[in-house]
Amino acid sequence: MALLEIDDLHVRFRTRDGIVRAVEGTSLSVDRGRTLGIVGESGSGKSVSALTVMGLTRNPNATIEGSVLFDGIELLHASEEQLRRIRGKRIAMIFQDPMSSLHPLYKVGWQIVEAIRAHENVSKRAARRRAIDALREVGIPSAAERVDSYPHELSGGMRQRVMIAMALVLDPDLLIADEPTTALDVTVQAQILDLIRALQEEHGTAVVLITHDLGVVAETADEVAVMYAGRIAEHGQLEDVLEAPEHPYTWGLLESVPRLGAPRDEPLHPISGRPPSLIHVPSGCPFHPRCPYAFDACPRVEPELIESQPGHEVACHLAAARRRRIGRVVAAQRAQVA
Repeated sequence: MALLEIDDLHVRFRTRDGIVRAVEGTSLSVDRGRTLGIVGESGSGKSVSALTVMGLTRNPNATIEGSVLFDGIELLHASEEQLRRIRGKRIAMIFQDPMSSLHPLYKVGWQIVEAIRAHENVSKRAARRRAIDALREVGIPSAAERVDSYPHELSGGMRQRVMIAMALVLDPDLLIADEPTTALDVTVQAQILDLIRALQEEHGTAVVLITHDLGVVAETADEVAVMYAGRIAEHGQLEDVLEAPEHPYTWGLLESVPRLGAPRDEPLHPISGRPPSLIHVPSGCPFHPRCPYAFDACPRVEPELIESQPGHEVACHLAAARRRRIGRVVAAQRAQVA
């Protein structure tokens, strides 16, 4: 059985402007020691799905339906006390912005110590030693001194490492990393990804990596789910999705990535239009207003996520043979300049 199983998850929020359909029928799973990459533009439902797993979308204006099973425990029906015991200890999350996630008025070491003592009956001195060891493990130099630093005294890369240390200090079974490399320079991005990968191999942690960057997913993930407008557009093993993509949205994401070694005057190829409002999602296939391959059925009928090939699911009305043909062309174009 998978460590985390999300089945037909729906998350909606009541607002003054209408119902925000943040997640609509998402089903995903991740096994121990494996990495699931979830990609898509802002507003596609990636972060809301993760926050729902953590129990952080519960509020009077939210309606949550479906199932989220973690190691056999139904998280959607768990009490607040049960979630507090699981959150941080068995499921940890690296949030998108470490500057806003770390408390600015407390030293980073104190924050890690409090995370440890919230779940384990240990002394402050023992917890502090573990905090220093955790900072050292994530590659922070002079960890014994940095443990007494405030967040604003650290660089963006250092703060992100502190967040990873805090997430991993209790050796969780599942790590959710929400845009862990956003706003970091390329060198630091590579270091953070290498760190997550190395720690995963050492601890056997399952990882859910949320990002808008297919390049990041290509470096770390075992399988990929592409989300659009709260729905999964494509899902499969990493090599299937990157080497033989079958959804027009995935093609657009691949084509929009700048190519290393391409001519300097080569124009970028962004996806036309913009993501839809989650209050007024287009009828039928939500991607059809931006899709160059849309035809009569697309605005009328929402496509089901069905298995195109073993382990490779796609939600698209285009004929499978045509999807594969176009997907191979897109992947080949991306591979020409490597």
